[in-house]
Amino acid sequence: MLNFVTLFNSNYLSRGLVVYHSLVKHCPSFHLYVIAFDDATFDYFQKNPQKNLTAISLAQFEDEKLKAIKPTRSAGEYCWTSTPSTVLYCITTFNLASCTYIDADMCFYADPSVLINEMGDNSVLITEHRYTKQYDQSDSSGKYCVQFVTFKNTTEGLTVLNWWRDACIDWCYDRLEDGKFGDQKYLDTWTTKFKGVHELKHLGGGLAPWNIQQYNFTVKNDKIYGTEISTNTNFEVVFFHYHSLKFFQNDIVLLSDTTYELNENVITTFYKDYVRNLISQKEIVTKTAPGINANGVFAAAKYLPMSFATLKKYYFENIRSSKRNVFGVKLLGQIKNHYYFYLNSFK
Repeated sequence: MLNFVTLFNSNYLSRGLVVYHSLVKHCPSFHLYVIAFDDATFDYFQKNPQKNLTAISLAQFEDEKLKAIKPTRSAGEYCWTSTPSTVLYCITTFNLASCTYIDADMCFYADPSVLINEMGDNSVLITEHRYTKQYDQSDSSGKYCVQFVTFKNTTEGLTVLNWWRDACIDWCYDRLEDGKFGDQKYLDTWTTKFKGVHELKHLGGGLAPWNIQQYNFTVKNDKIYGTEISTNTNFEVVFFHYHSLKFFQNDIVLLSDTTYELNENVITTFYKDYVRNLISQKEIVTKTAPGINANGVFAAAKYLPMSFATLKKYYFENIRSSKRNVFGVKLLGQIKNHYYFYLNSFK
């Protein structure tokens, strides 16, 4: 039995349901604990129970230390602050042998037990960002990503987990300060500071917009296989982290931060099905809870999907920023990394 915990509010409900259903499909024996960060999420799961899923309300989860620092953190910072506490809560409350924190905006494509088994006798598993060179943010965001972090209920595992929880309660903000950033850069020292910490080697765990340029992908028999371009190493994809995907008014989706290059192979292999699944889960939620904004749609998109009008907007913005852009030298890159799409293009 693999135990997972995640946290999200109702604006991330479709994402949480997608990652849950991906575990149902690919993980033969699991339990997912969901820390519901608003009443709407908790109520939804109470009225629509899911097999192998336990929803936990904030009233159940929050202790006095978390409540004391909550007013000092933004909503996002409080989520980061709470991350280690979610794992500790589940291990202690449900007497779990181990528990893995996962981000809600992920999707599994194979059984994650292959990642956790890689730990062997170690007690903590962490995953690198594996940044593509031109996107390396290790100095500001950390070498490791808090997206898939496993802790065993051992002395070594709990030592690291309690240290991380205490550190996040003491300081966890959305800024770089004294070598710290959010809950994440704390992980940079773990392999030297603590015993029993394993750095994931499997290339199929931790695919994300900041490293996807390093691989080519093929689909065979409903499985996704990757090849690392630099080494020709082959691997099965286990999970993809859909960081910074956003929905906007007028049925527009932004697949990723436009900083990152996503080629057609990546968009076809990963993003198209993922967006379709988010749309489907949102429609399911709406049938029983029409008041929930399950895809987190609030604002209008900065840009429309690619069109002549979009090109004009880019062009004149570029000229306003510098007269040297009058010849349109920036446009090619902007067209290439333009990831705004209408939802009906995914149906």
